[in-house]
Amino acid sequence: MTDIFTDLPGIEEGTMLRLHDRLAATATEASLLDIAYRTLDTPVGALLLAATEKGLLRVAYPIEDHDAVLEQLATRVSPRVLRAPARLDLVASELEEYFAGRRQRFDLPLDLQLAHGFRRTVLSRLSEIGYGETLSYAAVATAVGNPKAVRAVGSACATNPLPVVVPCHRVVRSDGTMGQYAGGTDVKRVLLRMERAA
Repeated sequence: MTDIFTDLPGIEEGTMLRLHDRLAATATEASLLDIAYRTLDTPVGALLLAATEKGLLRVAYPIEDHDAVLEQLATRVSPRVLRAPARLDLVASELEEYFAGRRQRFDLPLDLQLAHGFRRTVLSRLSEIGYGETLSYAAVATAVGNPKAVRAVGSACATNPLPVVVPCHRVVRSDGTMGQYAGGTDVKRVLLRMERAA
C-alpha cells in the first residue's frame, strides 16, 4: 500500500510530512481513519504496527510483506487505512522498552477481531505465559481445556495477528525444539534468548 504523498515530484520531504500529518489529523477528527499504521525498527527487523480505535490490531514481520498485510487489513477490516505514527506512539514505546529489556508485560489495549473461536481462546492464554518461560503446544492445549487440540494450538500460534505482544514465541514443541514462527525460527530463537538473558 503506497502512501499518497511519496511519489509527488517537486515537493520537499518536510512539506510532504506536514501534508501527511495534516491528512492523518483531519481523517482522525472526521472519524475517517479506521486503521492507523506505522513501522518500528527493532532488533528482529522492522515491525509493522496497525491499530484501530479499540487497540492494537496487527504486528507483522518483514517476512510477512507489510504491503500485503495492509492490503489484507483493508479487505478484512476497513479500506480506511492510513500511516498515522502518532496514534501508535504508546505501542512503539512499549515495544522499544521490551527490546531494551525494560518491559516484561505489555499494557496495551488489543483489538482481537482477526482471531475467532478456539484461536482467540488460545491467544488469551498465551499472555499468561511468563517472560522468559516456555510452554509446550500440548501444555497450552491442556490449559485451554482441550488436550487433544495440539495442532489447533499450533495453528493459532501460526496465525497470531499480534506476535511479540501476544507471546506465541514462548510456545515450543514438547521436546523443547523451537517449532515454527511467523517471523521465522531465527527470530523466535532471538526473542527467547533475549528474555532468558534479562
